[in-house]
Amino acid sequence: MKAIGIDIGTTTISGVVVEVDERRHSTVIEAKTIQNGSFIRTSNEWERIQDAEKIIQKAKVVVDEFIDKYPDAHNIGLTGQMHGIVYLNAEGRSVSPLYTWQDGRGNICDDKTGKSLLKEIEEKCQYKAASGYGLITHLYNEKHHLVPIEANTFCTIMDYLGMCLTKRTHPLVHVSNAASFGFFDVQKKCFETDWLNKIRMDTIRLPEICEDMEVLGMYKDIPVTVAIGDNQASFLGAAGSENNTLLVNMGTGGQISVLTDQYFETEGIEARPFLGGKYLLVGASLCGGKAYALLENFFRLFMKEATGQDIPLYEILGRLAEKGMDASSSSMKVQTTFDGTRTDSGLRGEIRNISSDNFTPEFLTYGVLEGMIRELYDMFVQIEKGTEIKIVQMIGSGNGFRKNKVLCEIAEKMFGMKLTLSECKEEAATGAAISGCL
Repeated sequence: MKAIGIDIGTTTISGVVVEVDERRHSTVIEAKTIQNGSFIRTSNEWERIQDAEKIIQKAKVVVDEFIDKYPDAHNIGLTGQMHGIVYLNAEGRSVSPLYTWQDGRGNICDDKTGKSLLKEIEEKCQYKAASGYGLITHLYNEKHHLVPIEANTFCTIMDYLGMCLTKRTHPLVHVSNAASFGFFDVQKKCFETDWLNKIRMDTIRLPEICEDMEVLGMYKDIPVTVAIGDNQASFLGAAGSENNTLLVNMGTGGQISVLTDQYFETEGIEARPFLGGKYLLVGASLCGGKAYALLENFFRLFMKEATGQDIPLYEILGRLAEKGMDASSSSMKVQTTFDGTRTDSGLRGEIRNISSDNFTPEFLTYGVLEGMIRELYDMFVQIEKGTEIKIVQMIGSGNGFRKNKVLCEIAEKMFGMKLTLSECKEEAATGAAISGCL
């Protein structure tokens, strides 16, 4: 059977049509990606908002094009950027922009207290959250009287797309997205209302949540299923739904995700709801592929100063990395936490063990690639020790792996297992399509 999947990303909107067989194995028939292009300029440096209605219009165009070509599609599955929220009125229409996951209002220091909202919450509730999480955004807006008067509830942008397609007047949010708002008990699958009441959140209703892949309604006679988080969708599209599978993603940031029945959290490792009552144990680095891009820019600036040429140097870096693979245990070690970590924003990168023998471009290039993988591997070790999970397969996704064979070899060596690249490039949209078939 055929299924349509839509992924509303921060910079792009992607769609796929997949053929799903009786074993739930999928083959992408067609894929399409367009620019999101909906950011709204504001005078606030910390604010990251997008035009919700513009996003919906663009996503609908992709959906309609696919339905015109594949009217026999079995379902429409949805996913997209987690954490962010859109306010809705009682009729289920947006009354605000999309406050994205990149929004920084939770970190703003109050003029009176000298503390950020996140710091206040941590002191009052002993709860650590991140700016950009939906309920942090809402609490800030509530405190500063920024919640629209007509606002009745809120949801993610992909939940809102589902409402627009099916003409629902109230959102139904899957636990994978609900958990991304913060103040959510992952084990009990419910919002932590006691803490929210302690902070006095009382202006709007929390959205209704569900654990199963429920049907929201019909669009042009095709069922539309509840949206899932993009992390969960990407895992499903790249690695499937088998337990003890490790997905290593290398995009701008890096991420490891382990699928399991076990709930486990520790510093730097988050348990996220998956489908069927399972969990994704997730660790994320802020500088994944970005660390490599910083290195390329370093060499490019030197090249421009020396020769006047400003050209991409990734091909040259690839050759240098291959030479650097001969590095011994005494080679330089690069810590690629250039933007800190999720648990320590003040941490910075460093280069250690520099000697007159290894202070060369090839060893530096290899060291950066190794550092990118090592940060993720250290997170994996935490999961392994805390759960005693025995990984049966490791899947790689993201352009970092697809475009750099040395990075793949480093991952295989460090994790001690074969790395298999995911078959599809639009993992999230593919996972969304598959989710509606489960």
